[in-house]
Amino acid sequence: MAWVTKDSTETYNQTPEPPREYTKTEKAANWWHYHWGIVVIVVLCAFFGIWIIKDTVFQTRPDVQVAYVGTHDLPADTVTALQDALTPFCEDTNGDGKVVVQVDTYNVDFDADNVNTDAYNQMAGVTRLSAELSSGGKTYIFLLEDPAAFESSTGALQYLDGTVPDDPDTANPDWTEMVYRWTDCPVLAGLELGDYDGYTLVDDATGTNQSVLATLYVGRRGVWDEKQAATYEGCAELWDTLTAGAVSTTAE
Repeated sequence: MAWVTKDSTETYNQTPEPPREYTKTEKAANWWHYHWGIVVIVVLCAFFGIWIIKDTVFQTRPDVQVAYVGTHDLPADTVTALQDALTPFCEDTNGDGKVVVQVDTYNVDFDADNVNTDAYNQMAGVTRLSAELSSGGKTYIFLLEDPAAFESSTGALQYLDGTVPDDPDTANPDWTEMVYRWTDCPVLAGLELGDYDGYTLVDDATGTNQSVLATLYVGRRGVWDEKQAATYEGCAELWDTLTAGAVSTTAE
């Protein structure tokens, strides 16, 4: 058998091949492969950061909040017309250069025996109303479908003469001395509110916005904490303006 041996004088080229030069597209694809997760996290953080800043800094804050409490929504046209009609009576209390009136709806059925009440909507309405009636709530004027049940359940109203029950948790105040009918108030009943087109989004009912509001009662929030009195000072003046000349016929 013959053996093949390497000649001691034989040399080999030991120079390595130069590294491959990647294109810009290949470099970008490689970078994305290893860093896409970080990019997604950064984008999400930026999105939520901008959303929070917009919500806290740039969101238009209402100067006056009015609460409607009833078993059914008001027509959207009625809400818009009422907000627009009340704006000239209000001032820019928060100093943002705009006068904004906001009418909030709270769907609450105080009749516990009503089997037609939607449990989910009822729970949501009660939760929202309870939060608004807490010490930090801004709503001062209420439009009520059932003022007797509202006062019995919440104890939130004051008397028409501006006084409040001595103990809202245990007293049984006369609700008829706490509210006006909408039609009792010449200023409110005289507002030019126009018509509504569709009481809900799925019907074709029409009518005047005044006819919708004429069935409601108007009351104002009782303030037992002196520290909160300044919060509602502007709203108290608005109440006096809107109820000027009102004569209560609620008890009749």
